[in-house]
Amino acid sequence: MTRYMIDKFMRFVELSDALVAEYVADPAASVDRWLGEGGGPEGATDDRVLTEEERAAFAARDFEALYVLGAHPYLLWHFTEAVHAHEFTPESGWRELVERYRAAVAPHGVVDYIP
Repeated sequence: MTRYMIDKFMRFVELSDALVAEYVADPAASVDRWLGEGGGPEGATDDRVLTEEERAAFAARDFEALYVLGAHPYLLWHFTEAVHAHEFTPESGWRELVERYRAAVAPHGVVDYIP
């Protein structure tokens, strides 16, 4: 597992509206571009890479799989919220996302408090 790289990518995307939009439009291409531009290994002996399973979880925007793979819960929630924000309406969306997130990750451990 490469938890560091999972967390690093989530943080990278979550901090920029433009990167969130790029990721939402094409998650797999966004991961590939990030790794190709230096987000990935910095040298031949560097083992900080994303496994195929981790890449697949990002490509599918699968927050449950990322949680199981060891994503930091705080970073994962903010990443999940950022990449699903376009689904929100003033009347709904956010609360539904919270409940989907809780239901997906609860079987795998304690879910951090989300109001």
